[in-house]
Amino acid sequence: MSVIRSAGLRGFRATVAELGGDAEAYARQAGCPTAALDTDDLLVPEEAMATVLELAAADLGCPDLGLRIAARQDLGMLGALALAIQNSATLGDALECTTRYLFVHARSLSLSLEPDPYGTPGVAALRYGVRDGMEAPPQGIDLSLGFMHRAIGYLVGHPYGLGSVELPHPLLAPLSTYEDFFGVPVKGDRPAALLRVPLSLANRSLGGSNAELRRLALAYLDEQSLRERTDVVGSVRAVVARSLGTAPPEIDAVARLLKVHPRTLQRRLRDAGTTFAGIIDTERRGAARRYLTTTDLPLGQVALLLGLSEQSALNRCCRRWWGATPRAVRRGDVAGV
Repeated sequence: MSVIRSAGLRGFRATVAELGGDAEAYARQAGCPTAALDTDDLLVPEEAMATVLELAAADLGCPDLGLRIAARQDLGMLGALALAIQNSATLGDALECTTRYLFVHARSLSLSLEPDPYGTPGVAALRYGVRDGMEAPPQGIDLSLGFMHRAIGYLVGHPYGLGSVELPHPLLAPLSTYEDFFGVPVKGDRPAALLRVPLSLANRSLGGSNAELRRLALAYLDEQSLRERTDVVGSVRAVVARSLGTAPPEIDAVARLLKVHPRTLQRRLRDAGTTFAGIIDTERRGAARRYLTTTDLPLGQVALLLGLSEQSALNRCCRRWWGATPRAVRRGDVAGV
């Protein structure tokens, strides 16, 4: 069973009361603990969370319920992740740690910065999604995209260059309601949930960041992530992803962090059908794809962020992964990247 932290329901009680409804009645009907309405840290089945939103929206005749709740939410509900986000040097750094640690709040949700699906120069797509095989509830998607929009505006200031919004479901409320909320064109029935933003947005400085506070928040999230991930592969991937560009990923160091002997860790990885070197390569490939397709960072800096000794090592990796140079990947000349 997949779970989500009850922080996602922050603002639900007040919004429903404003509309004349009974939030606790909807929670009970959906099989959602009523205590989830008043705390941020309770683990709730994701299906129950989605159901309570859909029930309330239908019963109250409020098709924009998700957007209304999003308007009441703020970064503070993300706890330590909010601290890491707010003390990141750039929005790209904030998005990177959000992508890495979002599962601590919602195990099936994902967030990624990807190339624009229409190939528009200078545009990237901030994509919100759920794990394959899971259905994305419309009200939940509206709430999440609405929260992301407001959070980015809070971090870098409004307007931040949002170009358009795409939803993977029919518009639930009148188009004007969506466009009043987001301030840009909104389209329904699209392939994915996207905020289309300037490619340069990732490089925007957040200002006033505190590196020590960020380090402490990330250390806490690392501890949480290791507790949350019960499989050895997930645990190793989390540690390797965190260490890329900061320290050489070595199995002895990872084993110490996981409190197992290096040989034991090697054996468990082998039993899971992978190796430590294979995990490093996979994490590097994913990070390289993200840096090359969604940022304008110099290639030498990309190599350092991947924990590679020099740009020539990045060239060799890209040729092995995609049969192309880093510049070709960045230009979008390589299919399937």
